[in-house]
Amino acid sequence: MDRRSFLVRMGALSAAAAVAGCAPATAGAGAGASSSVAASPPGSETAAADTFFRSLPLPDPSRMGATDPVEFTAWEAAALIREGRLGVLEYTDAFLTRIRRWDGVYQAFNEVTDQMARERARALDDAPVRGLLHGVPLAVKDNIHTAGVRTTANSHIFQDFVPDRDATLVRALMDAGAIMLGKSQLGPLATTRALTPDGEVTTLNAWAPGSPDVSPGGSSSGSATAVMARLAPVALGTQTGGSITMPSRAQGATGLKPTFGRVSLDGVIPLSYTRDHVGPMTRDARDAAMVLQAMAGEDPRDPRTLGLPPVPDLLTAATPLEDGGRVRVRWGTRLGIFPGWADGGGDGGKNRQDFLRETEATGVQVVEIPLPEGWDELTSGALNAIRLVERAEPFLPYFKEDVRLFGVTLTSFIQGLFVSGDEYLKGQRAKLALLRLVLDDILSRCDVVALETHVPFDMIGLPLLALPVGKREVAGVEVPDGVLLGGAPFGEERLLAVAAAFQARTDWHRKRPADPTLEEEARLNRLGARGRLDLDTVAREAQ
Repeated sequence: MDRRSFLVRMGALSAAAAVAGCAPATAGAGAGASSSVAASPPGSETAAADTFFRSLPLPDPSRMGATDPVEFTAWEAAALIREGRLGVLEYTDAFLTRIRRWDGVYQAFNEVTDQMARERARALDDAPVRGLLHGVPLAVKDNIHTAGVRTTANSHIFQDFVPDRDATLVRALMDAGAIMLGKSQLGPLATTRALTPDGEVTTLNAWAPGSPDVSPGGSSSGSATAVMARLAPVALGTQTGGSITMPSRAQGATGLKPTFGRVSLDGVIPLSYTRDHVGPMTRDARDAAMVLQAMAGEDPRDPRTLGLPPVPDLLTAATPLEDGGRVRVRWGTRLGIFPGWADGGGDGGKNRQDFLRETEATGVQVVEIPLPEGWDELTSGALNAIRLVERAEPFLPYFKEDVRLFGVTLTSFIQGLFVSGDEYLKGQRAKLALLRLVLDDILSRCDVVALETHVPFDMIGLPLLALPVGKREVAGVEVPDGVLLGGAPFGEERLLAVAAAFQARTDWHRKRPADPTLEEEARLNRLGARGRLDLDTVAREAQ
């Protein structure tokens, strides 16, 4: 899709949102027949999966030093399952065992569907290997509809909501052979780090289970903790304002927010009609490619997915080339950085410099790009009016019913009720101006750009990928440090190619936190609730 077409489409989406508003966030939204993604020719998914796995070196558990199946990435386990060297139930049970042992400390899950997971694993063990994700367990963020399993958005509003069908993307993943382990924790209505509806801290950073003050990231923090604590090999996150990429950077996951429209939002409790996204949170770029490949595509239930460029071969994109034993990025790629992006002392500056050095060694060309005129103004709070209005609109019935249903997030939702029509329209114009600035002045000079923050690309729906590149210290605890890369419209394959090439040369994505100590577990059990965030903090995180 060329830049002009993308501008026209984003303008049309903004206009549609202004007229139609957001789909109702009610239990009734789950009604209807089972949804499906656009159909492919019979057998094509199986053939593509077979071709992909045949192209990979078969993992050698003894060489990897792995003594527990939970240490495998999803693609490694899927390859072993296809070869008959790892059972689906064996793999699934390994994660359920860890969940039973440790989730009382981490609190990564709202609900664990252990019986359902085991039944599906047994069935897959007895079935021919077909889909790309055959036998891969995952955690589903608890604002995504799952048939027969509560979808609460960790809120009072939806505390008893049980959808009667899966979200389109969940059905696509199940059709590809995935297994749901449970529903992962999130901030109330996906607005903050994981809390109870009344503000008590729940999910902990997998690298700091004894330190509740070390943030696990944004609202998809339960998904990030599940992946990094080896409670699930992959998880689903949603992002309206950094909620996939922030937890991924905070905990060392590889998190991918696709382009707006790449993945159906049918069956996802909404926050913003023009800024909501669903994406994978995984151990590495190849895992992220597998999950996105399985769930991306057109969906008649979500008009935002229609008429877009076809989903490319993400699996190939996430497989680097080898040239005489040297890892090479799959395509000639220019990585743009803004002035000063890799400057500074301490771990942060060193980690970014190391990332640039390793990335250049794969054949990526690093180019410095001046900040375009108007960047600071357009990436400030000028566009926040759009999200505030779109967040409040679908929840108007609940304001009228009982404002106490919003719990600790009430203040942030009320803000949207006081945004005037002219402010909303100014925000829509500013969004298109920012999109034009990014396309014409930044992405015309590079294929991928390193960013300080998710905010600009969240505002305009462009893809983002976070990946670990080093370590840093927070509150006396050593935690991962990550970088954030942005791409062109529907350019997820470029982001995956750069990340996969970097990960083929480094091992930051293979670092795992230690399990909680008995002392940490006992201390947290004595404390009971992990503490409470004050209302000012909640409002600030929900912006």
